This record gives sequence, structure tokens and C-alpha cells, in this order.
Amino acid sequence: MEHEWNGSQPIYRQLRDRVIAMILDGVLGEGDPLPSVRNVAAEYRVNPLTVLKAYQQLTDDGVVEKRRGLGMFVNAGARALLMRAERERFLSEQWPPIRDTIERLGLELNELLYSTNTKEPS
Repeated sequence: MEHEWNGSQPIYRQLRDRVIAMILDGVLGEGDPLPSVRNVAAEYRVNPLTVLKAYQQLTDDGVVEKRRGLGMFVNAGARALLMRAERERFLSEQWPPIRDTIERLGLELNELLYSTNTKEPS
């Protein structure tokens, strides 16, 4: 996880989002333990209650589970759950302005698909 914090969002939300990104990226898999609250708090120099609040949100969302005496673990199906939520959010929040820009600029599918290549396919 990164050590920099964005001032526009509470730290607990940023911690939560970083754990979600780690799950989506496959860094944390189903059944894997999350770093302990104390370790995260010490490493990132944040209050343990801040870490606990982030972890509690993940628990409330069904992404992780608390195992008494063992810690927090990524739930089975967490990645699929997060993928669905992220896709819905992308399609409802991020895609519309992108689509509008594509239409405004008159871009074609071929241009978009091959824009990173140096030559277009024949």
C-alpha cells in the first residue's frame, strides 16, 4: 500500500480503497489474512481506530470476515463481489463522460482500440 494520503478524502476511506484495490489486483486472495490493525497503524503512522474503521467497513460490505483471535481474512467471493460493484460504478459514474467525449470528438472504435499502437492494422 502507498504511504501518501489524499487530503480530499478521510484516511479510513483511503485505507479501505487500498485494500479493495489489493483484492481486485490479486495481491490479496480469498482466505488471505489482512495485515493486523497494529501493523498498518504503525507502518502508516495512523491511529489504530482509523484502521479499525476501514476494516469494519470492509466487514460490513461482506468483503472480509473477522476470526476471533486470528484477525481479518478476505471472504470467499470477495473479488467477484467487488468486481460487480466496481463495474456498476464505472458504468454509471465514469463511463458516461468518457462516452460523451468519444462522441464529441467523433472517435471511431478502431481509433480507440489501436491508439496505443504505432501503426493501424491492415
